[in-house]
Amino acid sequence: MPSSIIGTGRALPKRLVTNTALAASLKIPEEGIVRKTGVKTRYWAGPEDKASSLAIEASVKALQSAGVSASEVDLILVTTTTPDLYFPSTACLVQKGLAEVSPAMKNIPAFDLNASCSGFIYALSIADQYLKSGTAKTVLVVATDVKSRFIDPADPSTAILFGDGAGAVVLKNAERGIRQIRLGADGAHHQLIYLPAGGSVLPISQETLKTGDHYMKMEGKGLFRVAVRKMTAALTDFLTETGLRPDEINYFIFHQANLRILEAVLSRISVPMNKTEVSLSKFGNTSSSTIPIALDLACESGRVNKGERLILSAFGGGVTWGNVLIDW
Repeated sequence: MPSSIIGTGRALPKRLVTNTALAASLKIPEEGIVRKTGVKTRYWAGPEDKASSLAIEASVKALQSAGVSASEVDLILVTTTTPDLYFPSTACLVQKGLAEVSPAMKNIPAFDLNASCSGFIYALSIADQYLKSGTAKTVLVVATDVKSRFIDPADPSTAILFGDGAGAVVLKNAERGIRQIRLGADGAHHQLIYLPAGGSVLPISQETLKTGDHYMKMEGKGLFRVAVRKMTAALTDFLTETGLRPDEINYFIFHQANLRILEAVLSRISVPMNKTEVSLSKFGNTSSSTIPIALDLACESGRVNKGERLILSAFGGGVTWGNVLIDW
């Protein structure tokens, strides 16, 4: 039986950051922010927020949506580029938090993975294999990112774009579900978006703090071109592989990177805007959590219904990409 998403949930910090506030602090025109990105507001973490705390909140909501107890979960997969700590994994901290909510939770495997903004699709592929092999019966997949802690407040290219948040899904075997997944990566473009300091190549020091190398770096124009090209090619090939035309897909949910990227890809594959969820105007680019957050919104509003075909499509740093075909 296919792996099926049976519950969804999302969590966002309380701190709402408007374009008006950012335009004033960055000394840029407010109208230019929407024109360049499509983002109107975003939520940034407060002192009390962590990648793990947002992940736990989203997970509890997803479990409630699925009608599943935390004690039934056999595996926790967390995808993030902003973990609470370098080690232990954020997944272990999520497991700890869920055990406090549900003391009957088992001592199950829990681990992180990092595929940048494609992380949720990569995590779904792992969950799918665990369920198909019978190694697990219930899998919790959580995407969580707190990018605001790694943004240079003086860099308009990143400060206006990114938001914080978490999205979670619960998967089990069912009659309908994931039909096909394809992943890809091209490390030759790793420099388009990356965090210079903090790893073994360049540990954080007084010097990196002076140079700002602990902040995320992004080549916006180059990333835009590669993202549109790679996403269009990967999705076109994926549709050919599945034997389906774009008009045979009821709904698309893309990674919410930038509205201009989304519009360019949709134009190239001849899909109207009303067949996709657009959540970045309210939440910004929340990295790997954009797809599960958008999916939760689509389920909540009734835009995704049983019996429909759905494609989830992502592109992220690395660079990485992935597509999933789901019979909902």
